[in-house]
Amino acid sequence: MKFVRGPVMLVIAAVVALNIGACSSISTFSQYAYEQAVSLKVESLNLMDKATEEYSANKDIVEDLKTKLQKSYEYSKGRPKNDISTKQWEILISPDRNLLGGFLKRWESKNTLSRAFIDDAKGLVGDAFDTIIGLESGKIKSSEVNQ
Repeated sequence: MKFVRGPVMLVIAAVVALNIGACSSISTFSQYAYEQAVSLKVESLNLMDKATEEYSANKDIVEDLKTKLQKSYEYSKGRPKNDISTKQWEILISPDRNLLGGFLKRWESKNTLSRAFIDDAKGLVGDAFDTIIGLESGKIKSSEVNQ
């Protein structure tokens, strides 16, 4: 009986240790990060609708949005144990990728974009923001960590 109990207790202890380690390997929920991601999603999708207009007429708005996106990326990057969310921000804002950063770069180089292209791109960008929002909302709240 002792033989069975010893290994079982070791397995239970190992599972508990792994779960504790997994919980501490990701940052806790940030209301600020969540609100920023939601706000920037709405702002970005609304701006993308303007891409049928000339880029030059919207350049200041685009630059303002890029600054806000960079701030959210830097906030994410500065949070401990937040590598997954930070990587998602990088992918979203990179001008060399096919999400928001690439969309804004293309708009600048082409001057205007077609409604069909905008609508397709908005679906991809919206999904990318939803991934970031979902990652944040799925994190453990600070108040739940010590319970």
